[in-house]
Amino acid sequence: MSGGWRDDPELVALGDHAARFFEREAPPERIAGWREAGQVERAFWRQAGEAGLLGASIPVEYGGAGGDFRHDVVLVEAVGQCGVEGFALSLHNVIILPYVLAHGTEEQKARWLPKLCSGESVAAIAMSEPGAGSDLQSIRTTAIRDGNGYRINGAKTFISNGQIADFVIVVAKTDPAQGAKGVSLLVVETGEAEGFRRGKALDKVGLDAQDTSELFFDDVWVPADNLLGTSEGQGFRQLMAELPRERLVIAVGSVVTMHKALDVTTEYVKQRQAFGQRVFDFQNTQFKLAECKAKTEVARVYVEDCIARQIAGTLDLTSAAIAKYWVTDAEWQVVDECLQLHGGYGYINDYPIARMWRNARVQRIYGGSNEIMKMLIARSL
Repeated sequence: MSGGWRDDPELVALGDHAARFFEREAPPERIAGWREAGQVERAFWRQAGEAGLLGASIPVEYGGAGGDFRHDVVLVEAVGQCGVEGFALSLHNVIILPYVLAHGTEEQKARWLPKLCSGESVAAIAMSEPGAGSDLQSIRTTAIRDGNGYRINGAKTFISNGQIADFVIVVAKTDPAQGAKGVSLLVVETGEAEGFRRGKALDKVGLDAQDTSELFFDDVWVPADNLLGTSEGQGFRQLMAELPRERLVIAVGSVVTMHKALDVTTEYVKQRQAFGQRVFDFQNTQFKLAECKAKTEVARVYVEDCIARQIAGTLDLTSAAIAKYWVTDAEWQVVDECLQLHGGYGYINDYPIARMWRNARVQRIYGGSNEIMKMLIARSL
C-alpha cells in the first residue's frame, strides 16, 4: 500500500524499523514456542517497549512516541505482514491505551501510561461475560461503592492477554438499576488485587499463540481513583466512543491477511504441478485468484478511506461497522479459497495458509459479531 499519508518518510522508517525488530526478535522458532505455550512471554513486551513499538500514538509526556493513528496502523500492519502471531499489539496500542488517554484524569494518565508504553505493564480489557458477549448492557459484573473504593464481583471470559495482563480495564455496573447508564470502567492492577483469579487459558480454534482467558473477580477492592474518568456511569459512553477505531483496526488486519494469503497462494500454485502442468495454468485457478484479488483490492480501498476519516476525526459508527462486517467476511472468503487451491497441503498446519484460515475465523466474531454490525448498519437506513 502506498500513496498519501503512507509516503511520509517517518512512517516508512517506522515500518522498516518494526519489520527489522520482528525479524530479529520474533523468528519462526520463537513464535512456535509461543504457540506451544499458548501465550507470548512478557519479556517480548518489554523488548517491544524498548524498541518504541508500544504507545506509538501516546504523547511523549506520558512515555509514548508522540505519534497518531497513522503510526498505529503502520505497526499493526507490520505485525500481520511479519506473521508475529499472538502479539496483541493492536489491542494494547489501538484499543486499551486510547481509553486511558481519552477518558483518564491527568493523574491516571501520568500513573498508568508510562508503564504501558514501556511494556512494564501488559493490558487487557474485560468486557465479555459467560452470559453476555456483544450485549454489553446485559453484563452482570458489579462494582459497588465500599468506603473510598469499589468492590468488584463477577466473571469475564474471552479476555485476550488474560493470562499475562497486570492492567485490566473492567466493564462493570456501579449502579445495576440504571442499565447502560449504570456502567463504569474500572482499572484492576492485578498484582495488588486480592480476590482476583485467572481461570484457564481457553483452547481456541485458532490464534494458538495468543492467550485468551477467563477472569474472576471475587470481592476485589480497588481504590476510587481507579474509576476511569471523574464520575460513575460513563462507561457505556466511553465504550461507544472508542468502538469505531477498534472495528476499523480489525478490518486493517483483515486486509493484511488477504494480501498475504493471495501472495503465498499465487506462489504455491505457480510451483505445484498437477496433470502435467502448473496448478496456476488451470483456468479455474486463475479465475479464483482473480476473484480473491478483486475482493482484496475493494477491501483495501474502503479501509484506506476509513483510515483517512479516522485520521481526520470523522469516522462514524456506521462506516466502521461496514468495514468490520464486509472486510472480515471478504477475508474469510479469500482465505478459504486460497486454502482450497493448496489442496490437501492447505489442511496441514505446517503451511501458513492453514494457520491464516484458523486465525481468520474469529475476525467475524470479536469486536462485535458481524450480525451486530448488520443491526448497526440497518439503524442508519
